[in-house]
Amino acid sequence: MEKKKAQGVVSDINVTPMVDVMLVLLIIFMVITPMLSKGISVDKVKAKNPISMQAADKDDAILVAVTRDGKVYLGTTQMASDQLPPKVKDLLTNKLDKTVYLAGDSRARYEKVVDVIDNLRAAGVDQLGMLMDLDASGKPAAPKPAGN
Repeated sequence: MEKKKAQGVVSDINVTPMVDVMLVLLIIFMVITPMLSKGISVDKVKAKNPISMQAADKDDAILVAVTRDGKVYLGTTQMASDQLPPKVKDLLTNKLDKTVYLAGDSRARYEKVVDVIDNLRAAGVDQLGMLMDLDASGKPAAPKPAGN
């Protein structure tokens, strides 16, 4: 009987386990990423000199959004604007920062946004932050003509 010779050292890298792990991580990130968005995304109004409001990005910030079609969201929950006062009042209890942040779509009807503001005021909201985007057009605002 002849002895079998031992095989030489295999110097190839087996990448299959690494690819499996990377695909699992990719799937996990694809599933979790949409859950990380806070509130409803709207096409915010553009302003020349918006004030930065970092507190709106906090986890406990109260965000109200008015979408293009006039739907009102408190966080990610859709509700009628007349249901806002009790919900917002409950959220504001025991909070130091009593600011409520409103993001209105630039194409939303003005009457809907005013209705939401009225209902927030009815809830006792004194501090209201309007979330806007920077207008990057670079055009200076047109001067207003002197009135007669």
